[in-house]
Amino acid sequence: MPEAVIVSATRSPIGRAHKGSLKDLRPDDIGAQIVRAALAGVPALEPSEVTDLMLGCAQPAGEQGYNLGRMTALRLGLDTVPGTTIQRYCSSSLQTTRMAFHAIKAGEGDAFVSAGVEMVSRFGKGKADGMPESRNPVYAEAADRTARRAAGASFGWADPRATGELPDVYIGMGDTAENVARLFGVSRREQDEFAVRSQQLAEAADTRGFWDRDITPITLPDGSVVTTDDGPRKGVTLEKVSALKPVFCPDGTVTAANCCPLNDGAAALIVMSDRRAAELGITPLARIVSTGVSALSPEIMGLGPVEAGRQALERAGLTAGDIDLFELNEAFAAQVIPSVRQLKADPERVNVNGGAIALGHPFGMTGARITTTLIHALQERDGQFGLEAMCVAGGQGMAMVIERLS
Repeated sequence: MPEAVIVSATRSPIGRAHKGSLKDLRPDDIGAQIVRAALAGVPALEPSEVTDLMLGCAQPAGEQGYNLGRMTALRLGLDTVPGTTIQRYCSSSLQTTRMAFHAIKAGEGDAFVSAGVEMVSRFGKGKADGMPESRNPVYAEAADRTARRAAGASFGWADPRATGELPDVYIGMGDTAENVARLFGVSRREQDEFAVRSQQLAEAADTRGFWDRDITPITLPDGSVVTTDDGPRKGVTLEKVSALKPVFCPDGTVTAANCCPLNDGAAALIVMSDRRAAELGITPLARIVSTGVSALSPEIMGLGPVEAGRQALERAGLTAGDIDLFELNEAFAAQVIPSVRQLKADPERVNVNGGAIALGHPFGMTGARITTTLIHALQERDGQFGLEAMCVAGGQGMAMVIERLS
């Protein structure tokens, strides 16, 4: 059975949504630039040999509609390369990598593009995104429960599956973070300390040039070039972060500093069969060992990495102690902290270059971005195994184990 290997991995800089460096770019344009760069990383592979271009996008509407994956292939002049757009919210481009992994294992192709794009700045910019209210009213009572908690009513959360109630499937992500913080006793100070760690580690990585490994410069419509992330914020201190007020409920612990911002960006991987890579003389960066996907109540979606991570580890025949580096998406400090504890991950091996709190979280991009960062971090530290995991809106989790090969 063939092995699935990653032979190229890159990402754009990450821009702040609405006011940042990438806000004037269309999603198909940035997607084309980053896929072109990923393909350029393996010149021995003819782009026409790609079996499928699979692109993750959390909000595939408006400018991100019309099957952004196929639009990206056409934007590159790859008329004979199929394209699809996959939506699994925050793990959309981890899902595309999983699909490439499965296809190669099944013998249904030798070369795939796994990409992800999210341009939050461009939401609402196209004719196709005028959408009426689409929420199913059967969830109104569940939404009312969330509103009462946010207003400061007694917490009293119980898993809807145990009470026979419907979960709040439309719950805001900040509310889920508050739920997890209260359920697992994650204090405001712990969250703030984690957020400061993320900013400081990301800034240190920038200082030593680590992000140059990850980033492909992006050309804007005016011809200027963006080479660096808009974040992290320099000089962040616990004192400054501690002064911020909660943003989701009056007596809450989640602030603008201890969760990720809204962002723009794109990332892409080239995933091949080890057989074809060897025939072309391509040295793989990493092998995809295993993946996992899980589900839980949407109201505590932040714990999604736990079961998904356990699945991926078990399928790989590994334990948390075998993992050299962990990359857990930092949607909220409130959910990363208990996820790390339940996975029994060594905190010193988690997000060693900071994470989404500092860098940002362009939803559809994040899965492929984290893979790119994890590969480069394993190279820098001479590690062998890495685990990436993330929570997913709607009450899900995804994870993947990779083994560095070069």
